[in-house]
Amino acid sequence: MRPADLVRFTYASVTAHRLRTGLTALGIAVGIAAVILLTSIGEGLHRFVIAEFTQFGTNLISVTPGRTQTHGASLGAVNTVRPLSIDDALALRRAPYVQVSDPIVQGNAEVVQGGKSRRVTLYGVGPDFARSLQMRVATGEFLPQDDPRAARAFVVLGSKVARELFGGGNPLGSRIRVGGDRYRVVGVMQSKGQVLGFDLDDTVYIPVGRALELFNRESLQEIHVNYEPTAPLAEVEEGIKRILIARHGTEDFTVTPQQKMLEVFGTVLDAITFAVAAIGGISLVVGGIGILTILTIAVAERTSEIGLLRALGATHRAILLLFLGEAALLAAIGGAAGLLAGWSIALVLQVALPALPVHVPWSYAALAELMAVGVGLAAGVLPARRAARLDPLEALRSE
Repeated sequence: MRPADLVRFTYASVTAHRLRTGLTALGIAVGIAAVILLTSIGEGLHRFVIAEFTQFGTNLISVTPGRTQTHGASLGAVNTVRPLSIDDALALRRAPYVQVSDPIVQGNAEVVQGGKSRRVTLYGVGPDFARSLQMRVATGEFLPQDDPRAARAFVVLGSKVARELFGGGNPLGSRIRVGGDRYRVVGVMQSKGQVLGFDLDDTVYIPVGRALELFNRESLQEIHVNYEPTAPLAEVEEGIKRILIARHGTEDFTVTPQQKMLEVFGTVLDAITFAVAAIGGISLVVGGIGILTILTIAVAERTSEIGLLRALGATHRAILLLFLGEAALLAAIGGAAGLLAGWSIALVLQVALPALPVHVPWSYAALAELMAVGVGLAAGVLPARRAARLDPLEALRSE
């Protein structure tokens, strides 16, 4: 049988029963649409999380008090962790490849100005905080380069706090109360919006030494370290650990490079995307069962046709290819319809729910289409082999 005849017979078989063909393809279409929609949400979430973290730069290391470990420890080791101090942060500026080392402590405080009060997130930071996290000042300047252990009473406001306390007025130079102490406003930050649920505009920034006194704390919550982007990460980590171990006498701290955090997040989110794609792929199995059922019925209905083709010289291979081609065409039609439906739904979600991160991963879309054709071929093997094995005379007698 010539390839052109094979194509013509396959097309005629599919179009002869359009309702049955449409319903069979629908099973595949639903599976493909589910794969596209679920992976679009998973890929969108992946991109959203990575973008949220990388907006602060990727050459960032976080140093926190206490050592993260998975093995047990003796009871005598409890409560022996030395706090991270401002002096530790200053010492880390001497580490190889380090550009910025900024101490941080966080809490809540009441801000009062002219009869208006507001409870906000307060960050005690060093003068290089904005540079460390690539944040910008809209008006004024950030905290000056004072000694963070004895800095002057200056405050920088988030854009939302400035708007709530001063309306449309200029807050620079004004005095406000932060936790009962008076501070002079020296700057207002550019609007940053929410990052992973935290509103960075509803914040105030004061010198870290004053924040430690306000919260009655001894230890910093963390130290942000920025290093040269081209520096070898292992050497940067080793330099930080060497300095802090020399100061503390032991490794009672945790060094967490953002680059490694992003790698872990990427691995986890990739696994989630693959898992939801596999869940959607279950629907493809259901669609494959539909193709198997329809082709089995088709073999029974077209027994005489098969006998006639065999009598006219069609080989076992030609009959096998005829039914496999029909299965592949059904799956391809359903897959294309599913791709279109899934992509359309993803676009609707992007418009209707802008906050929902949705991004169509076309690599998964192509893989889903190939999988649909593969499922169709697998489902068509048994009916195709049955049709190819029919005896021509017996098949003609069934008329």
